[in-house]
Amino acid sequence: MNKARWVIFAIKLMARMRLRTAQKVGGFLGRLLWLLKLDPVRVSDINLKLCYPELSERERETLLKRSLQETCKTAIEVGMAWEWPVEKCLEMIREVEGTSLIDEAIEQEKGILLLAPHLGNWELAGLYFSSMFNMAALYRPPKVKELEEYMSKVRGRVGSELVPTDKRGVLRLFKILRSGGVVGILPDQEPPFSGGEFAPFFGVEANTMKLVSKLVEKTGATVLCTYAQRLPNGDGFKIVIKEADNEIASDDLITSISALNRSVESCVRDIPEQYQWEYKRFKRRRPGENHHYDKGRVW
Repeated sequence: MNKARWVIFAIKLMARMRLRTAQKVGGFLGRLLWLLKLDPVRVSDINLKLCYPELSERERETLLKRSLQETCKTAIEVGMAWEWPVEKCLEMIREVEGTSLIDEAIEQEKGILLLAPHLGNWELAGLYFSSMFNMAALYRPPKVKELEEYMSKVRGRVGSELVPTDKRGVLRLFKILRSGGVVGILPDQEPPFSGGEFAPFFGVEANTMKLVSKLVEKTGATVLCTYAQRLPNGDGFKIVIKEADNEIASDDLITSISALNRSVESCVRDIPEQYQWEYKRFKRRRPGENHHYDKGRVW
């Protein structure tokens, strides 16, 4: 059995769990990561020191432990988000906050750009909006073709259009927004140097995607932020919809991408333990600067 088939088998196995059981397993794996001091622990600790310098060592350690558990819960919940019937997934959503913002955006008929950071269960957030709209979502295809085919099938099972991160895909996003459609983007992925500029994120210079700014500039789309907050004790999720920082529509690129990062930061500060701090968000730096994650390495 090749690697892709093992991954698909594992996802289908996770889908057999009840939500509460899946989250308990995820919590256990997060605690195990902490005890073994694996690389996600090191990366998370570096990120939290950079982004929350005001925390004491004990406060940061507590947040780090909770983050590891919540991230592992998100990983185990992939089985639910990808394999459960859509109706059963949506039943896990107990509350939706900010629906009036969606209604107002629809009335403007300028298209809606949804920013969904790696916060809470972003797969469920995507599924929720896909069930409401004929939505397109930007994604980075995996290298294994068999796994890409599977991901496209399960993510698009309610009609969502998956748009790859290439020139043709980006042009498709412009077209959808100009026609008044809905587009979803994970805004906190680090782009290649050609697709980004540096702007502050939690006060730390981060290579930030330019695509969102260009989409807003060319289409006038309404930008909203969203995430699916995990409720305690396996009780389900709450969808939260928030306004983006209004300077995201600035004609000045740096001003716009700084507003993008502030928008993401605002969401993360709501539930920092459910953010994916294990991601190397500050991997790329300006030439001559020290690498944050590889001690002694200089860009």
